[in-house]
Amino acid sequence: MITTAAPVAPTGRRAALRLCALAVAFVLGACSRGLASERPVPAPASNGPAVIVTGNVRARIDSTLQSFVMSGKVAGVSALIYEKDREVYFNAFGFADREARRPMSRKTIVQIFSMTKPVTGVALLSLYEEGKLQLDDPLSKHAPEFASLRVYAGTDSTGAPVLVAPRRPVTIRDLTRHTAGFATNPNNPGVGPLLRAADPMNRSNTLTQMAERLGTVPLWFHPGEKWEYGPSVDVQAFLVERISGQPFERYLEQHIFTPLRMRETRYFVPEADRARLAAAYVRREDSVLARMPDRDALALATTRSALTPGGYGLTSTLDDYIRFARMLLNGGELDGARVLRPETVRLMATDHLSEDVKERSWLPSKGQVGFGIDVAVRTRPPASAAENNGVVGEFFWDGAASTLFWVDPTNRLAAVLFVQLLPFDPIKLHKGFRDAVYGPVSPNQAGQNTP
Repeated sequence: MITTAAPVAPTGRRAALRLCALAVAFVLGACSRGLASERPVPAPASNGPAVIVTGNVRARIDSTLQSFVMSGKVAGVSALIYEKDREVYFNAFGFADREARRPMSRKTIVQIFSMTKPVTGVALLSLYEEGKLQLDDPLSKHAPEFASLRVYAGTDSTGAPVLVAPRRPVTIRDLTRHTAGFATNPNNPGVGPLLRAADPMNRSNTLTQMAERLGTVPLWFHPGEKWEYGPSVDVQAFLVERISGQPFERYLEQHIFTPLRMRETRYFVPEADRARLAAAYVRREDSVLARMPDRDALALATTRSALTPGGYGLTSTLDDYIRFARMLLNGGELDGARVLRPETVRLMATDHLSEDVKERSWLPSKGQVGFGIDVAVRTRPPASAAENNGVVGEFFWDGAASTLFWVDPTNRLAAVLFVQLLPFDPIKLHKGFRDAVYGPVSPNQAGQNTP
């Protein structure tokens, strides 16, 4: 149970990529110029691991982020870092709305897309703590909508799909680590037509209707045999709603956002706050940074829908999301509000991917990582200087518009990076930011030591 202090794409990635495609034809003006903001509070001296974010590191982060704006690679970017329970870095550069000359700021609201997923994972784990589910429960135990799942096994001589029984049931653990087997690509020549016909992620569907429709689509592979990003976290949101008896959005508000005083994390941005909502930009193949039409780019955030997906859709501010990250860093508690127990956070941040799962889609592009409960978990140091930097034991995730957060328990550090750039991180902004925080990985360090 949660105690509180004073109150306070088949998934989102696919939706974002569709928006990106719409924006390719739009060419806009000259690149924006960076605007630096107030300076952060210096980090205190501390026992334990050495302080990471020193004055020199703050200057290096400033230089790195500002260079992305000055070079025209992004319109605006901001970052916030806490280390050892203190804010040690904040700055913002460039524009949340380049055309209106509205600066990127601490109060800017951005669409976090898949950074919604760890929030959903925490909601699911709160029910796990109450004993209302176990990770190895069959999904169908809680959701009979998925009791008759079959696996696509090709076509017969007439071209009809051949469907076989799964080798084992889909479990809740499969949902949390993307090994359930759900179809993800509507253009796939095998299950794609069936996925398109079911249209589970239509925004007019409730979570229950989404589950009913997804339950009719054959799995793309047998549960547990591959890692494939998809609608698993949306099914988690459905489970939270089903098991708790509360609408998912209300459950998040009551069990996570209100206790943590995350007052500006939500699916729908009201009219009064839209002046703070960041525009979205796409980096075209010719390297021109073009603004996406607001009617497309901001549709998720400015129109209400029946669907409250667990995998994408939330908007947030730097200060809100850092509170979520700090709660995880502190073992599930922040400022007197306990959301999860420490052992549950450790479970979330543990690699649940078996070594037998060899096919991992694009997950290896994240570096030497496994996968926990709705977060990537760094299991080994970078194998090369070209990889994204990070510390073994950290857990993290990102969003389709190139946002990023990570939690580094070793150094007691949590970081959030906000930007609104599509397609996902085409300019290695994440590597630049991570290298600025930890220092570049030298070739002789790669694969040997933590940064």
